[in-house]
Amino acid sequence: MRVLVLGAGGTGGYFGGRLVEVGGDVTFLVRPKRAAELAEGGLVIKSKEGDATLKVKTVSAEQPGGPYDIVLLTCKAYDLESAMDSIKGAVGANTAIVPLLNGLKHLDALDARFGAARVVGGLCQIGATLGPNNEILHLDFAQNLVFGERTGSKSDRLSKFAAMFEGAKANGRQSDIIMLEMWEKFVFLCTLAAMSTLFRNVIGNIVMAPEGEAIIRECFDECIQVAKASGFPPRADYIQRMTAFLVEKGAPRKGSMARDIERGGAVEADHIVGDMLARARALGVSAPHLRISYNALKAYEAARG
Repeated sequence: MRVLVLGAGGTGGYFGGRLVEVGGDVTFLVRPKRAAELAEGGLVIKSKEGDATLKVKTVSAEQPGGPYDIVLLTCKAYDLESAMDSIKGAVGANTAIVPLLNGLKHLDALDARFGAARVVGGLCQIGATLGPNNEILHLDFAQNLVFGERTGSKSDRLSKFAAMFEGAKANGRQSDIIMLEMWEKFVFLCTLAAMSTLFRNVIGNIVMAPEGEAIIRECFDECIQVAKASGFPPRADYIQRMTAFLVEKGAPRKGSMARDIERGGAVEADHIVGDMLARARALGVSAPHLRISYNALKAYEAARG
């Protein structure tokens, strides 16, 4: 099975690298500068699960060497259009595109461009980033990649992809409820992003403020109600576990969008908080906390220009 990974950053570099480590046929689609770095020093992973320096194959958007069986899409939402342009030569009639973007909005764009039959559901749970020398820094023990047919059926193509992870220092799992799992992550992630960007703080400090915990719980419930109205009610045990994460005193937790703001970078305001708010309005769900947070994010974007 041939796999193409778009980019060799924290997420794509880690999962793709771990597959290379166990002999997987994996190629990275990267820009010329990154290709030169990888050719000279290899793909470097620093992780509690084990460090690795790997010789990897790279291609460019101009000559992607397709078609591939799997295309792993690991870009940010604001880079989706250019990412779709980059992979178009890699996608064949039977290619499965596995997007790992946050939220759900990207599915419509991918369906329109490549056809719904080629686009499966996907999500990941990992803390990884690029270090000062472009090495991949795995920041915690989570390293889960989940994917599935959006129809809820199991497929041979994704079973083969899951089998590639056998023996790897990363977990790859095919799900027959991928849309529910994507909605659950969306509900949690949107709350975390909305609250940590609005208050410009970590969860542990927000809940120490007089109304902090109550506001977080109310925002989480807004997102849950949107998921329920959309036909994907989060499971009770998931709600319980994520509530504990969201109101944990002293927790240094914050959304990646909050970190993006701290460094003055672009944010996925429309793709995460804005999309959840739009869905709430379309479904008649009251979402005052999402409304305030989204406007704060758009004000940041206006100031950033």
